[in-house]
Amino acid sequence: MNKKQLSERDICTKYITPALEKAGWDVTTQIREEFPLTKGRIIVRGKLHTRAKHKRADYVLFYKPNIFIAIIEAKDNNHTVGDGMQQALGYADMLQVPFVFSSNGDGFLFHNKIAASQPGGGIVERELALHEFPTAETLWQWWAQHRGLNDQQNALVTQDYFSDGSDKSPRYYQLLAINKTIEAIARGQNRILLVMATGTGKTFTAFQIIWRLWKSKAKKRILFLADRNILVDQTMTNDFKPFGSAMTKIQKRQANKSYEIYLSLYQAVTGNEEEKNIYRQFSSDFFDLIIIDECHRGSAAADSAWREILEYFTSASQIGLTATPKETKEVSNIDYFGDPIYTYSLRQGIDDGFLAPYKVVRIDLDRDLTGWRPDKGMIDKYGNEIEDRIYNQKDFDKTLVLEQRTQLVAKKITEFLRQTNRFDKAIVFCENIDHAERMRQALVNENADLVAQNSKYVMRITGDNEEGKAELDNFIFPESKYPVIATTSKLMTTGIDAQTCKLIVLDQRIQSMTEFKQIIGRGTRINEDYGKYYFTIIDFKKATELFADPDFDGDPVQIYEPRAEQSPVPPDVPVDPEVDGGVTYPEPGEGQVWTGVAEPVPGEEGGIRRYVVEGVEVKVAAERVQYFDAGGKLITESLKDYTRKALAREYTTLDDFLRRWSSTDKKQAIIDELSEQGVFFDALTDEIGRQSGKAFDPFDLVCHVAWDMPPLTRKERAEQVKKRNYFTRYGEQARRVLEALLDKYADEGVAHIEETQILTIAPFTEFGTPLEIIRAFGGLDQYQQAVHELEAALYAG
Repeated sequence: MNKKQLSERDICTKYITPALEKAGWDVTTQIREEFPLTKGRIIVRGKLHTRAKHKRADYVLFYKPNIFIAIIEAKDNNHTVGDGMQQALGYADMLQVPFVFSSNGDGFLFHNKIAASQPGGGIVERELALHEFPTAETLWQWWAQHRGLNDQQNALVTQDYFSDGSDKSPRYYQLLAINKTIEAIARGQNRILLVMATGTGKTFTAFQIIWRLWKSKAKKRILFLADRNILVDQTMTNDFKPFGSAMTKIQKRQANKSYEIYLSLYQAVTGNEEEKNIYRQFSSDFFDLIIIDECHRGSAAADSAWREILEYFTSASQIGLTATPKETKEVSNIDYFGDPIYTYSLRQGIDDGFLAPYKVVRIDLDRDLTGWRPDKGMIDKYGNEIEDRIYNQKDFDKTLVLEQRTQLVAKKITEFLRQTNRFDKAIVFCENIDHAERMRQALVNENADLVAQNSKYVMRITGDNEEGKAELDNFIFPESKYPVIATTSKLMTTGIDAQTCKLIVLDQRIQSMTEFKQIIGRGTRINEDYGKYYFTIIDFKKATELFADPDFDGDPVQIYEPRAEQSPVPPDVPVDPEVDGGVTYPEPGEGQVWTGVAEPVPGEEGGIRRYVVEGVEVKVAAERVQYFDAGGKLITESLKDYTRKALAREYTTLDDFLRRWSSTDKKQAIIDELSEQGVFFDALTDEIGRQSGKAFDPFDLVCHVAWDMPPLTRKERAEQVKKRNYFTRYGEQARRVLEALLDKYADEGVAHIEETQILTIAPFTEFGTPLEIIRAFGGLDQYQQAVHELEAALYAG
């Protein structure tokens, strides 16, 4: 057997896996081959999307299921034993494992990250023969000694996960969060903060933490606190279901002490009067573990109900879960819990492909920018004299209502949905309940045809309205067609798992970074079954300017600011989905009290005079389009200058580019590569095509922008090939196929003619089946060679 001819998988099967088994590793519980790390980020191009290549490790080695200890990167035998090491170290950093191996089947290169702390200082990298691979027990002992774990701590750290018997494994970041928390508890740390973006499985993570601590008997009575009924009920029926009869929900202000796992609304165990503080019916040492879900909701505020509970059960270990830790002068999660022991941000979630990226459409209205002042003595719609001053965006829909503004916003929302999909779920965030009701009415009028089919097409879902709240589950459930558009103010800002929400509208001034991140989190879940891969934010009140805030560590994939006459749907632009954010709860305003799930009622109900003005015209102001580069930074120079610099990083000269283009079998690979580096082909096509009225090939765009070469249209390139009598050397059937491919290139571009699937559509079906067409060229290799030569002819000269 010639080892050099074996594939990478053959090397794994014949050499690496047998070496592991000989070292005592269990192939069913300790060795995971081709272990998936990420799903591949979603790349959005206009209305289209694709996934980038996902990351997977050739081997992840586990001491016990879900407790990883080592990485192996395999290469075929044409590589050296250490050629996979740098790749393996990258994966090891992701999983935070200490032991890293690379192999080509001849042996292993071993990288020991903790060598410096071992007796004698240790050697960081050394080669091992196949039979010298260390046992699982050896690696774990080194790792436990390095961390200073005693036998009791080690037993807790290695406690089994819950398993339902399936192959389903937690995602890598969930494993890290769970394992780090268990180790912190084992070390005696009693205040722990976990930061995980919305949609990344905080509740499932909490379940596995509780399960392992409970099963090990390290923690016997556990309290899980949330502040929305829907969160508690969903948790009990879904992630926490395996606890079965050991679990209860505290309700009706009764404290039954015969259970082990307790779930509760914090409102259900506290109150303004001492007798309503049900938690005091439990002794202060009754619970030895408390999990606080969405702990940014003020748990760190000294006077909050949460803080009362936490201080009462001060001897318990307390774990705070949040997507956005709150850090203000008055409230600090970190001050209470300490620094997060693990953070998984929305930026990382989007980059890994577990969360949806998003676009932003910014629409500025003229009255918002310039303000509005009433004539002296002017009265409003209800006969109230309007106070004489300048009203601006801070006032609109709070102290003063411009009815035509509401109508224009509703019109723009409807226009967007008409041009995308009128049954895409949408949430419209308004200033207050009054504004949400007026917006509902305006949207009903704009969508009268669909409202006639079903009156629940548009619903106001606010804390004061029972009919609306009753439809909340239907809005959330992917299977429910209605409601489609929900207008709200505060109720839907958090705790709402709207998997299929594709449009979020901000007609609310948002000054709080935590509230802004919280609203972003309503759209970040992916639902592939329902075509939800990304979402759009339409911003009418400059809320997305918070992207520039240092506390926001990411950007949208695209920001589009349409002119008055333009469609609100962004143009097709390739983008990189890098963004961060999360969710949090809004703080109640002064004099407002939270009860259950009802939201505070602002506006007139709070004693605020609100003027309602008819007949004041409101228009969309002219704006511009902004783009972000591959690293998520705003491009401030012209698109051409930016593209020229991006291309210069890849190709020093025109000859370099031409050599690469001509030697690459599939030109689309180069186009995709440059797109990932931040070249906006669609935007360049739009800009240069608009100036000339012509459609250019990516090849010509690159040569024109980077090296000032005069561009040719695809049609002009196709005509040049025809004039050269290029097809005379082929038989009649092959010639007709190539001529059709040339026409396809002229119409649609080079990517389409490079795929053999094109032979399954018209006009190629007229020439025979794909197999018959390929036979006309003498076989698949000869067909592909003919296509390659056709491309060479297209780009010659």
